[in-house]
Amino acid sequence: MNRTATQESKFLGKVYLVGAGPGDPGLMTLKGKGLLECADVVIYDALVSPAILEMINPQAEKINAGKRMGRHSLLQDVTTQLLIEKAQDNAIVVRLKGGDPFIFGRGGEEMAELVAAGIDVEVVPGITSGIAAPAYAGIPLTHRLYSSSVTFVTGHESVGKYRPAVNWSAIAHGSETIVIYMGIHNLPYIIEQLTGAGLSLETPIALVRWGTRPEQEELIGTIATIIEQVEKTGFEAPAIAVIGSVVNLHDILSGCRPV
Repeated sequence: MNRTATQESKFLGKVYLVGAGPGDPGLMTLKGKGLLECADVVIYDALVSPAILEMINPQAEKINAGKRMGRHSLLQDVTTQLLIEKAQDNAIVVRLKGGDPFIFGRGGEEMAELVAAGIDVEVVPGITSGIAAPAYAGIPLTHRLYSSSVTFVTGHESVGKYRPAVNWSAIAHGSETIVIYMGIHNLPYIIEQLTGAGLSLETPIALVRWGTRPEQEELIGTIATIIEQVEKTGFEAPAIAVIGSVVNLHDILSGCRPV
């Protein structure tokens, strides 16, 4: 990246947007692990697992910028400004994000602002939970007999949000498998929209909580039954929802979960 002489003197370091993966430390990329081990500053999210945090250089400054439903350690603009400030005095600044930085992780927003500020920045992809959590639950997102297409969609739509509303009618008919991130709190609304668009009430659905971690758990049902199951069991976020016929493979393949 080309920078002016003024920018060269202003910023010492480089910011790395590193995907921490879904939680299992064995799924952390070698490149990401290497950066954590030599980082000067690590600013991390709430869903980064303790096992991943243990990889961080013991001498590094560690800052929790985690965001969970209704609880924000740092606001987004504060986090970005902090990255800019830390790059002025530190050689290696890691922004550690759960899953993959560019899959519903605001990585694109942060990277654009860092580039605009004249900071060297690089993205290090991670394994996203929308792929890993179903895999650990024995649910292949594609299968020659059941699904040849997958849609990834966010289920978290807050009031006054800047982005366009999700077109659930199009999602309902767009592919054989639907993977919903951050959808537990809005699940009744999402199911209402999908069924209103014609999705069968008998369509299988799986909720996978804390995917790839030791505490992973699944709730399997149908579109017709899942809300009652969630209420009865007290199933909570964070979880991925998988909708489609591939969910039926859970009973066959879930016993082969990685260790």
